[in-house]
Formats: sequence, structure tokens, C-alpha cells
Amino acid sequence: MRINIHFKDRVGIAHEILAVLARRGLNVVAVEVDPPNIYIDSPELLEFMLPSLQQDCAGVRGVGKIEVVDILPGIRRRLNLDTMMAVMEDPVLAIDANGRIVIANAAAASATGMGESALCEKNLSDLLEDPSVLEELISSAFRVPSREVILSGEPFLMDVTPVSEPFTAGIAKLGQAVGAVLTLHAPRRIGGRLHALQHSEGSGFHFIIGESEQIHALKIRAARVAVVDAPLLITGETGTGKELLAQACHGVSARSNAPFLELNCAALPESLAESELFGYMAGAFTGAQRGGKPGLIEMADGGTVFLDEIGEMSLYLQAKLLRFLNDGKFRRIGGDKEVKVNVRIISATHRNLRKMVQEGQFREDLFYRLNVLHLEMPALRERPDDILLLARHFIERACTHAQKPICRLNASACAALVSNRWPGNVRQLQNVVFRAITMSDERVLDAADLDWAEDSISADEVNLNAAESWEISVNAFERTLLEKLYPQYPSSRKLAARLDTSHSMIAAKLRKHGIPQAKR
Repeated sequence: MRINIHFKDRVGIAHEILAVLARRGLNVVAVEVDPPNIYIDSPELLEFMLPSLQQDCAGVRGVGKIEVVDILPGIRRRLNLDTMMAVMEDPVLAIDANGRIVIANAAAASATGMGESALCEKNLSDLLEDPSVLEELISSAFRVPSREVILSGEPFLMDVTPVSEPFTAGIAKLGQAVGAVLTLHAPRRIGGRLHALQHSEGSGFHFIIGESEQIHALKIRAARVAVVDAPLLITGETGTGKELLAQACHGVSARSNAPFLELNCAALPESLAESELFGYMAGAFTGAQRGGKPGLIEMADGGTVFLDEIGEMSLYLQAKLLRFLNDGKFRRIGGDKEVKVNVRIISATHRNLRKMVQEGQFREDLFYRLNVLHLEMPALRERPDDILLLARHFIERACTHAQKPICRLNASACAALVSNRWPGNVRQLQNVVFRAITMSDERVLDAADLDWAEDSISADEVNLNAAESWEISVNAFERTLLEKLYPQYPSSRKLAARLDTSHSMIAAKLRKHGIPQAKR
């Protein structure tokens, strides 16, 4: 039986209590003293003995009542700690001030290929590829930032938490570190946490809003493509939602429980894009994180890497990506060891990759490796039936975000939204709605409340309702577009580059509509 005896603390009282049990011939297998309680485990003590034991203990000055407990607190804490350590998926090592391992969990045993008891006979320097790591830990009193280490030939990001002992006269100074707890995170586990942070709302085709025939057909095709474990290329204009489609395809694939990590190839220079994608080793370049860093491909092992704006990737990185697609292997920057992972590549672009191949700006062999499966995200103007559905969705989100009552659109606002060309697609529609909700205090939004982007041409500007014929409408649109953009791009070459067309065609249109000639 396990009991708790309450007492008023004084010198020698614990010995006097134990002497009472000894006189009764009761064997004691465990004792925990935590004033004002002393916990005792005595297997020979039975329940009917408690009244007489209480009487005997009453003769000890300061002893109070006796209670039966199910388990001693120290044993409970140890069992809870063992359970916590066992269920942790990351390797955890507790070391003393000299680096000797005193506690190791099952994940650490699995990572090192040793038993937990065998690990507790080792020193940390015996396990790490770089023994100077332990010297750094000890010299800094175990207060160091996270860094990468190599354990049993595999990289882990190591977090260090110092273990400090409170002040005890003659034993330790206040706050002196007497060891540390080391938590080791494998790249895939880091990738999983990044995925959870970035995609907490989940993914799926229901996040792609639309009831038009185009979206319905896209979802049917995408559902078939998503379950095929092969590279996927998504094309479409900027702002159509290619990343959302990529997330949906990952969410219904067999890799849905693994990370989905993305890299915008247009947002980073070549050197940074390479390190983000493939990672680097310690000392690979000036400013590199101490110990090295895994890349997205390594952290997404078992999952999906989404390469947005793949058309902006440099030829050098294209060659490195092609090699990875061929055999699933790569090397970190500054490393000589090949790393093999199982990752699906989904890429997206708004550019014409076939044309880029012909012009030598994109590798033909990489194009065919990426374009095994293909999806085309339709432009918003190609699915006008979805415009109001999307607008109302964005209105609800914007009103919730701004803590306003839900607004609605009147007939003129609906007509303006549906008739607009939306060169920026869904992203532009979202921006227009958010601006309207932010700037207007009305419960009903009118066409005048819609603040169009600078280079967007609204229905009123091209006067579609008053169009007399196709030719007149096209001419009116051309004139309005050129007159609006010419002040910002005051040469036929700049204007042609802005509109992604030929210089000669723009020059002819400028002459046709009598717009002031640019210097050519």
C-alpha cells in the first residue's frame, strides 16, 4: 500500500516516522519526502492496519493524518516523462555538464541504431560527426542558437535547452548550467511543420470557387491528374489561382499527409533560389547558417514541391533540377554527398514555355520532364459566370476581416464587375473588392465604389453597351487602352514590351488612332 503522511517539518521527523514502520515490521520499498508530505510505499501494509498505524504515528510530534495514494508522485512524474519521451517523434537527448548522455528517447535510439540503455553509456561527441559541437556547447554554457548537426550520417536541426540548477550552497551557482536537453528535428519533420503553418486551412478542390463549365471541366480533369504520381505543369495567366490548384492536387493525392512546400522562382535571385531549393552545407558561402541548412526538396521528402513561375528559373538551376528529376538525387551547395528523396514536382507558369524553348531560354529536355501531366487554369474573363460568385465570396471575407456587416452589390456594380476584362484575373477581382469594402461605409456597393486598378479598362471606358459593331468595339477598346498606357510607356518599344506584342504592331496602332508618335 502507498500512503501519504502529513507532518510539520522539523529536523529528524522523517526518520522518526520510518522508525514507527520499522517497529511494526513493515518493509518499505520507496520513500519520497516533500515537506509537508512524506510518501511511503510499503507492500506489506494493509488497509485494516491503517487505524493502528495512525495511533502509533500520533506519538510522533508534528505528524498529521494518513491518506492512501495510488502512486508516489516521483514515480508518477517518471512514468509521465517516460511516456512523453516515448511518444515524441523527434529524437531527444538529455546530457550532463560533460556531454554524457543521461536520458534518450525511443526516437533517438532509432536514429542512432542503438538501444536506449546503450545510448546512456555514450558521450555526445561519440555520436556527432563534428566533435567540436560539444566543445561549443560546453564553452557557451549550453546557450547556443539552433544549428544543423550530422547524427549517424543524417542531418538534423538541433535545438538546445540548458538545464540549470537553482542556488544550493556549496554545490552550484545560481543559474549555472548542469547540462542540456537536445531536440533533433529531421528535415522532413521541419517541412511538415512549415506545411502545417502555411496551409492551416487545408486544401482541396472545394477551395476553387466556381460553377462555370470551365471550372467544372477543370476539376474533373484535375481529379484524374492529381492521383497520378508524376510531374505536373499548370499554365495560365497571372492571378488565375495556379497555386490553389496545385495545393488541391496535392490534397487529394497519395502524398496528402506529407509536406507541400512552394518556391516562387521569380522572387529570388539564382543563388538564393538554389540554396532555398537544394540547401547548403556548413561554410558553403559567407553568411550561411552555422552547420548548414536543408532545402525545400529535402524537407518535402515524401510530399510535393511547387515551383511557381518556373519560366523565370535560370538555365543553371534548370540543369540542376533536371538532374534531380532524372534520378531523385541532388547535392547541397558545398556538399559532396548525394541525397536521395521522393518528391513530386508541380510547376506553374504564365509564360509560353514552348516559345521559350524555341528561343533558347528554357531547356527542352526539362520542359518535357515537367510537362508529363498538364492543366490549364482558365482566365477569369473566360468564365464570366463565376465573377459574381467570386465577388460575393471576397466581400464576405473582406467584411469579416474589417469587422463590418456583410455588404451586397447593386445591379450597376454587378454589371460593371461582369463586363470588366479583368487582366489581373481573380487576384485583381479580390483587390477591387477589398478596396471597395475598406473605403466604403455603405451596406450596398455601387459601381462608383469599385476602384479599378490603374491599367484595368472598365466597361464604362470602352462603352460596351453602346457598341455598334465588332469592328467599332475593337477600335474603341484599342484607342482607350493605348491612350491610357501611352503616358506610362511613352515609346512604341516600351508599350510593346508592356503588352507582350510586337513593336511594329504597336507603332501601326499608334498611327491608326492618331496617338502622338513615340521616338523609335
